[in-house]
Amino acid sequence: MESHFELNDVTKKLPKHLHKFIVRQPYEEYTPQNQAVWRYVMRMNIDYLSKVAHKSYIPGLDKTGISSESIPKMEGMNRILKEIGWAAVSVDGFIPPNAFMEFQAYNVLVIASDMRTINHIEYTPAPDIIHEAAGHAPIIANPEYAEYLRRFGEIGSKAISSAKDYEMYEAIRLLSILKENPNSSQKEIDEAQEKVEWLQENMGELSEMAMIRNLHWWTVEYGLIGSLETPKIYGAGLLSSIGESAWCMQEKVKKIPYSLEAAAVNFDITKPQPQLFVTPDFAYLSLVLDEFANTMALRTGGLKGVEKLIDSQNLGTIELTTGVQISGFFDRVIKYKNNKVAYFQTTGSTAIANRDKELIGHGINVHKNGFGSPIGKLKGINLPIEDMSPRDLKAYGIYEGEFMTLEFESGIILKGKAVTGTRDLRGKILMITFDECTVTYFEEVLFKPEWGLYDMAVGKEVVSAYAGPADVESFLDIGKISETKTHKITYSEIEKILYGLYSKVRKIREENSISEAEVEEIFNQLKSDFSNDWLLHLQLYELALQNNYSIQKEILNHLEVLMKNETYKNLISNGLNILKVKEHQL
Repeated sequence: MESHFELNDVTKKLPKHLHKFIVRQPYEEYTPQNQAVWRYVMRMNIDYLSKVAHKSYIPGLDKTGISSESIPKMEGMNRILKEIGWAAVSVDGFIPPNAFMEFQAYNVLVIASDMRTINHIEYTPAPDIIHEAAGHAPIIANPEYAEYLRRFGEIGSKAISSAKDYEMYEAIRLLSILKENPNSSQKEIDEAQEKVEWLQENMGELSEMAMIRNLHWWTVEYGLIGSLETPKIYGAGLLSSIGESAWCMQEKVKKIPYSLEAAAVNFDITKPQPQLFVTPDFAYLSLVLDEFANTMALRTGGLKGVEKLIDSQNLGTIELTTGVQISGFFDRVIKYKNNKVAYFQTTGSTAIANRDKELIGHGINVHKNGFGSPIGKLKGINLPIEDMSPRDLKAYGIYEGEFMTLEFESGIILKGKAVTGTRDLRGKILMITFDECTVTYFEEVLFKPEWGLYDMAVGKEVVSAYAGPADVESFLDIGKISETKTHKITYSEIEKILYGLYSKVRKIREENSISEAEVEEIFNQLKSDFSNDWLLHLQLYELALQNNYSIQKEILNHLEVLMKNETYKNLISNGLNILKVKEHQL
């Protein structure tokens, strides 16, 4: 079956459940004004960021196939990105954090396919192609940073969310969509803003995903690098915002040494950041990431890890000391002394794996009604089942065809006839299947013989707990696409006429064939019908300046009139400064 996105050496490794987030880049929907906004922002950025961005930024634009002249096409970017082992795909706005991280783990940049409007030219709360392509892509040309990004995705995709995290994701997604859409009402925006603020104040204890998202925000999105006194920019949010890249360098924006403490600092995506974190170098980012990973259930496991999965109400995995991995929706854990796990239970579809590969006969079709198992040592026996040799197992009556009673230290009692066992390549026993089986915990019956065969996972404790499945092929429908879609802007007839003028100017510039009469004709129509459109006036002035047309003075006078409007003042002034540099070069 033909894929709906470009397959190459990198993207063909993506697991199938991520494919649903990928959309076709709607290149034909970018208006000529969108292209002009891209050109303006990129020219401003390259001029300013060449002085304040990390040294990887400017050469990184070339290395990742990004030009200031036009919005990049995914196909073109991918042809160049493959040289550094990465790829890019289009998505529809914000996607769930776990999915976003997982794409990174596979060396794939997700690029929001929308393009900011001219009203949000300096900063947009919604992810767009300027932010994703011109912000994220250039720095991954730095090998050390690229490895940090991949590793971050690998660890971040295992972070356990809380039930409220998805609600927050949906609220932020809606707010960003409404703020970027010029057709949104102020009432809609205010209501969405209130929802986000309420959730921010009522999130409770931060989940692993909330904390690692904070680390992502203060590094990948809004990170500074170098010294506190003269830091450089590497975060994509700053590299893609002509407003915030200048704002962040001011003294009133507090600069803090980056550390693990940043995980507890929340952010507001809709406002400029009051403080930023500075890492001395890219290597230090990886040290802090590893420090955070040591606090995650991914590495600590135990009772807390299982409890986090239960609270998340999402698909997750626990791994036992034998390497057995149970993936499903965890809904119960029984604990005993010293906060040890005695028994765990999932509900609904569950899969059992080892070394991230599903065990034969233990997929979701077999365990469609959940899975439960005791873990720990047997009462009065110091040797755990997992460490028993075939001789030990026989000595303790644990072998096929034998009816046995296994009493665990925790008080769990299993009675049944061993039917078969599953072992790993080293011969270590991973699972034991029982017939005629009863499992009890004091007076409570956990499993009855009439329910069929009983599979017991072998392991003395939980060593890891993380979000998502062990084997990505076990659950093909992981993650859901938001029902809140980005809005397709409806353009009026008068706006379409304006975009026709933008298209004319773009064609003239690209073909380098223009007469003063053509410039004058477009300028007169602009003055008459679109006198407030500052960006096209600026582009006309550039053409008149380059060709030394006398009408340049009249266009400049009109731009100076427009500069009386505070909304356009700095935008026009910055654009003129770029042109004055060029003027001296001619």
